[in-house]
Amino acid sequence: MSAIHPTAVVEPGAQLHPSVTVGPYTVIGPHVKVGAGTTIGAHCVIEGHTTIGTDNRIFQFNSLGAIPQDKKYAGEPCELVIGDRNTVREFCTFNIGSPGDLGVTRVGNDNWIMAYVHLAHDCQVGSHTIFANNSQLAGHVVVGDWVILGGFTVVHQFVRLGAHSMTAMCSLLFADLPPFVMCQGQPAAARSMNYEGLRRRGFSPERIAGVKAMHKSLYRADLTLERAQAQIAALPESRPETAPDVEMMVEFLRHASPQRGIVR
Repeated sequence: MSAIHPTAVVEPGAQLHPSVTVGPYTVIGPHVKVGAGTTIGAHCVIEGHTTIGTDNRIFQFNSLGAIPQDKKYAGEPCELVIGDRNTVREFCTFNIGSPGDLGVTRVGNDNWIMAYVHLAHDCQVGSHTIFANNSQLAGHVVVGDWVILGGFTVVHQFVRLGAHSMTAMCSLLFADLPPFVMCQGQPAAARSMNYEGLRRRGFSPERIAGVKAMHKSLYRADLTLERAQAQIAALPESRPETAPDVEMMVEFLRHASPQRGIVR
């Protein structure tokens, strides 16, 4: 039997694995699915077409799967999908998607999400991220793997954050943040690359040297974005070990918004 507190309300139709734990006064709607080993704290509301994977830790006072804060939303069966082994601390709000985009708000695996984080409709969050307290994502934001958001970071709608990037506390992002880049400010400006994070993740000295070369092309060589892209794309000719990192950077820059550009 699931360890469901007697004061919790689990509506008919909800699908909870027998190993799921639900705390006091939590309400779980009829279209919710929760995988094995997940624990849900007290006073949570989980509603909508929400799917939660295995071994997640959802602390008290969270609202997951509510309708988007979008005036165009008209009751469509959009979704919230949360992967495995995520930690979601207190007072977070994750909304379902909207029909104007993918219709799905998605969170990957092994994320560490601190208190008061907001994920608006259609956000796509990768895996192994850390969102510090009060990080706020507007609609349609895309966050790559291993991204770290400092406390009180605010991200404008449709902005993308590349893998391994990082924001300082109170950063305000109006433009796309390329992979590996660390930024700070209101609006955010590039400060360096996330070298220490890469070392901790096992990047070789050669790969880190390649990231430094990309940083130089983007931010220190006084090049246009187009010329910087060309210079970065040529790096594997002399540094073959940089090929996967260069490919990720070039692909990110290729899809940079012409209206917003990138954080410079």
